[in-house]
Amino acid sequence: MEEHRERQEAPVRHRLDADEQQQWYAFAYVLTQLPAALEAQMQRDAGIGHFEYMTLSALSGAPERTLRMSDLARYAGSTLSRLSNVVARLEKRGWIRRRPDPADGRYTLATLTEQGQDTVTGAAPAHTEEVRRLVFDPLTKAQQRQLGAIAQRILRAMDAPCPTDWSPADPR
Repeated sequence: MEEHRERQEAPVRHRLDADEQQQWYAFAYVLTQLPAALEAQMQRDAGIGHFEYMTLSALSGAPERTLRMSDLARYAGSTLSRLSNVVARLEKRGWIRRRPDPADGRYTLATLTEQGQDTVTGAAPAHTEEVRRLVFDPLTKAQQRQLGAIAQRILRAMDAPCPTDWSPADPR
């Protein structure tokens, strides 16, 4: 009986208040519209998908342009299964090469080829301009820093550290 009374007294928040609803809807809409806008730009300007670009870009910035597939999946914010399908397509285009990890054969390494590097290098300027136009230009420098801090806090709440916060050598 005492336990039941405690549960009743605890504040139950089933609904967002009006301000929370307005902020959530705006943010949720950004979560759907921004990826669609970046996808359209990437298809229009480079003929590849945004996820493909992010995969190539992650490899481009890695030591020797190589990552274990599991690390690449984390960098790309993807499941290993989805990444494997995309990497297979990129491999057919000659942009990525896969091979067993000589240090541990249980892992597969993905390496960005010269042709893949040329692709990501060619796609980067238009992508960067679109990111600036859609995300950074509408904000002040202070708001840009706040955006980064807010994103980091949300990622921590989801226990999903940002790839810029760890290195591929981290055993996460």
